[in-house]
Amino acid sequence: MQTFLVTGASGYIASWIVKLLLEKGEKVHGTVRKLSDNKKVSHLQDLQTRYPDQFTLFEADILKKDSLRKAMEGCDIVLHTASPFFITKPKDVQLDLIQPALDGTRNVLTLANEFPKIKKIVVTSSVAAVFGDSADIWGTKEGVFTEQIWNTTSDAKHIPYSFSKTLAEKEAWKIAESQKNWELVTINPGFVMGPSLSKRVDSTSIDTMRSLLNGKYKRGVPNLHFGIVDVRDVARAHILAALNEQASGRNICVGTTASILDMANILRAKYPNYPLPKSTVPKFLFYVVGPMMGFSWKYVSRNIGIKIRFDNWKSIKMGLTYRPLETTLSDHAEQLISDKLI
Repeated sequence: MQTFLVTGASGYIASWIVKLLLEKGEKVHGTVRKLSDNKKVSHLQDLQTRYPDQFTLFEADILKKDSLRKAMEGCDIVLHTASPFFITKPKDVQLDLIQPALDGTRNVLTLANEFPKIKKIVVTSSVAAVFGDSADIWGTKEGVFTEQIWNTTSDAKHIPYSFSKTLAEKEAWKIAESQKNWELVTINPGFVMGPSLSKRVDSTSIDTMRSLLNGKYKRGVPNLHFGIVDVRDVARAHILAALNEQASGRNICVGTTASILDMANILRAKYPNYPLPKSTVPKFLFYVVGPMMGFSWKYVSRNIGIKIRFDNWKSIKMGLTYRPLETTLSDHAEQLISDKLI
């Protein structure tokens, strides 16, 4: 039995990591911002009740380095997942994205240097650190995104989320290369979908699924293509990266690629009575409505209607198998319906 620290344990991906680790018999230290926030931590408290000798929750803020110290004590492996996720530009890029992504990563990894027992750190990055715009695919050698590619087209004004993930991952590698006590592995998931263990709806992934099913997009969706992966597969990728001695470097975690309309069509086969979209909004029209939805002309030009591909061989070699997209979407919809979130 090893002891794992999972930062941001109440998060969409992190909650599944915690659950799977506990089911494997591992000990877990999980950090959350507020232990008193029942809406965000009640599902973790249920896991505590089920695994009282394995799971301990700690109140900590990744932007306050010393607050993490108690949670990190006695840990063998750190899984750093805590970071916000936005598609459209947040109100304050520096405060909402850059600071928690960059400074949080720096705090967790530099603190780990003070604990010689820690031998591996797995950081949740993103394919957003690989590319910024779908049009970046045109500059790749074989028309496919690989782990060797870094995002060079995002900045604080254009797709700031991708910029924040790129900065954070580069900082993680910089810190890793400055020491010799622990090994770093990053997981770079695509657009994460699948059932949530909580009833929170403040995840962009969950909001997308709700919007598809509740009729928000019934008049049409943008012709956007994503690399998609099941949240349970992403969680398993973190655990494989932590326990597999051969796991190394960056690891793209994408099961398949699909458009928003592709997802709607898959859902329609099982949920014909829901007001799912049946068409895409023409690109020329999106130049008009996009800015009102937070999408700049530059984003529309470089992303709408452009297909993308990913090389996920490293994650498969690590031992990961991917669920079919149909299973991911169906399970996600069932969770939202059963939790009365639709």
